[in-house]
Amino acid sequence: MKIVISIGGSLLTKELTIDNFKKYADIILKLKKQGHELIVICGGGKTCRTYRDIAKGFTKNPDLLDFIGIMTTHLNASTFVTALDSHGHLVKWTGLEEAKKEIKVHFGEKILVGGGYDTGSSSDYDAAVFAEIIKADLLINASNIDGVYTSDPKKYPNAKKLPKLTHEEFEKIILQNPQTPGEYRLFDLPATQLIKKMKLKTIFINGNDPEEILRAVEGNHNGSVIES
Repeated sequence: MKIVISIGGSLLTKELTIDNFKKYADIILKLKKQGHELIVICGGGKTCRTYRDIAKGFTKNPDLLDFIGIMTTHLNASTFVTALDSHGHLVKWTGLEEAKKEIKVHFGEKILVGGGYDTGSSSDYDAAVFAEIIKADLLINASNIDGVYTSDPKKYPNAKKLPKLTHEEFEKIILQNPQTPGEYRLFDLPATQLIKKMKLKTIFINGNDPEEILRAVEGNHNGSVIES
């Protein structure tokens, strides 16, 4: 299968250690060995928040703050690709249009690893864009939330987990839960609308257990599936 895997920065930076990066890289390498063609998008996590919090003490410029976030995703991506050794190819920071060209040239040769690209858009959106380019069969979003809920489960104890839902149902949930920093950051609206347009099967899982990524591909995961 052609698979795009978005690994939340909260997972990669939970422990800034060799072992933590290695356990995710090992799963990706296992999927490659099984014959899957892969793109991995890395989020920013606590590294992003640390630098942005410092910068917020000096500026409210949204583009500059966004750029800091983008750079931290590439710090994680650059580190992650080293864990893949010769099997990985880093899609270095540039504009999204240039990154798209690189995806078209190198996809299938190696495991492509990237982060965020343009200010004003998220790594969620970049993952969806790359999925569109390669005509992906599956998009996996691994974060510290174990699926799609009716509302933010960290704030609302009565929020219900939805094992299966349509793209229309998912879009409604995103619209009802503002995607602002510190809020229900499951997925953003532009990315949601793009996967809906593609009718792309998308699985949301708790990636604290890296094996859940493998289970998502195999179909026996504990997350939420979105498909038309």
